[in-house]
Amino acid sequence: MPPPSSARYAWVIVGTGTLTIFACLGLGRFALGMLLPSMAAGLSLSYAECGTIGTANFLGYLAAVVAAGPIAARLGARRLVVLALLVIAASMLLVSRAASFPAVVALYAVTGFGSGAANVPMMGLIARWFDGSGRGRAAGFASIGSGFAIIASGALIPWVNGRYGEDGWRTNWALLSVAVGVIAAVAALLLRDPPAWPGPLVPAGAPPPPPARPRLAMARSRPVWLLGLAYALFGYTYAIYVTFIVTSLVRERGFSEVEAGRFWSWVGLLSLLSGPVFGAFSDRRGRRAGLMTVFLVQMIAYLFAAGDLPRLFLHLSIGLFGVAAWSIPTIMIAAITDQVGQERALGAFGFITFFFGLGQVAGPAVAGLLAERSGSFASSFLMAAVFAAAAILVSALLPRPASRA
Repeated sequence: MPPPSSARYAWVIVGTGTLTIFACLGLGRFALGMLLPSMAAGLSLSYAECGTIGTANFLGYLAAVVAAGPIAARLGARRLVVLALLVIAASMLLVSRAASFPAVVALYAVTGFGSGAANVPMMGLIARWFDGSGRGRAAGFASIGSGFAIIASGALIPWVNGRYGEDGWRTNWALLSVAVGVIAAVAALLLRDPPAWPGPLVPAGAPPPPPARPRLAMARSRPVWLLGLAYALFGYTYAIYVTFIVTSLVRERGFSEVEAGRFWSWVGLLSLLSGPVFGAFSDRRGRRAGLMTVFLVQMIAYLFAAGDLPRLFLHLSIGLFGVAAWSIPTIMIAAITDQVGQERALGAFGFITFFFGLGQVAGPAVAGLLAERSGSFASSFLMAAVFAAAAILVSALLPRPASRA
């Protein structure tokens, strides 16, 4: 463990991580679900085109996962986080001025790149500031930033749309851009590398190091591949839900945008519990039990959204998804660090996040096409439930790490 002064500052890092996740994921990604109905109306977008916008963001995220390690090796993780937040702010501001579907797709892909380039090193920093007994809890507290952002977007976006009419979505993008820029300034002031990691992994300007044997061993590790597959299934399923649930409520269930915003805010409010609760649960009961429990809760949420059921089941779907929303990334960063150790945690998390990115890329695109052909998102949510069931089976195969065994 770090000395007492460093242990106290570790929670400053967690707080800054919460703000970073609020910006890079909560605003940079999850606000899209609230913005899509008004954007679709303003730009005359089809279901398939809405899915393409979500997929573009996830493609950018996937590219960042590949690039984050080498860039962090040159700049240092904390510098990369700040730079990535500035990229998000700039791209979102440009989205607010976009006049066509291709322009939105291209710019939102840049936003996705910034989201991945901020999230991966931020979670890696948090993992290195804590030991195994507190790592899940710390990552869980950082992950609640997404929940706060969802609460804010669920209230702000419908209000701005109501005030500014058909151009409200443009004003919303501009306001979100300003918020991300402010958080970038805070991160620049507060982020620090842990005592065991005094600076950039490689001096600025130096060539990246050649692949090491430990990295090859990590890539051949069965637990790492199982975690990667489970993370890919999570990316595929949750991306469908967060991209289309609000659009489904507005276009297919007869909800007003304000009412759908309240539903979306409930996701954010309940998700404040997800990271800390399930992160601590996985600390006590093991990562395998934590993953299986969360995937089961999400599978039920997707089934309730897919069925032609009374409105009560939509409330239950929103509630169940919110309670478990961000717990998978929380458990993943803890699980991968348990398996490979602190020194290789950042690289390993980037490795499995690549699979997560692949799932995210595919999910909205496939779901959008299914909805376009069937005229409803019911089949898309049902598909998500099937893939969540597969994730339960994959998680059941995860062995205990050698340190715990």
